[in-house]
Amino acid sequence: QVQLVESGGGLVPAGGSLRLSCAASGRTFKSYAMGWFRQAPGKEREFVAAITWSGGSTYYADSVNGRFTISRDSAKNTVYLQMNSLKPEDTAVYYCAGTEYYSDYVTIVAPFDRTSEYYYWGQGTQVTVSS
Repeated sequence: QVQLVESGGGLVPAGGSLRLSCAASGRTFKSYAMGWFRQAPGKEREFVAAITWSGGSTYYADSVNGRFTISRDSAKNTVYLQMNSLKPEDTAVYYCAGTEYYSDYVTIVAPFDRTSEYYYWGQGTQVTVSS
């Protein structure tokens, strides 16, 4: 059984920083890319950032590019999201997600920004940015 467990969310003032972590566990875990998505109340889940396990190629939503940094530690099966210069509009539940390594049913392709590409999901962690 594969599990993704997020941590690091919380309350921070505008302009502050937070670092989210996502640890993947499970003997059968094998993934091509990992992503972070977020969902604010009343809104659809949206792409934030993604990274490939091999090569570490990164992709960002325009709204966070230059402020957020995604990284991975392959030895620990862990992905991070460093969030700087946070704004109130960054307030949301942040979800970690992983694609399968290969799928017969969905095309997994850069920039990995579609929820349908992801097979594994974490439970989410709340990030609240106060103005």
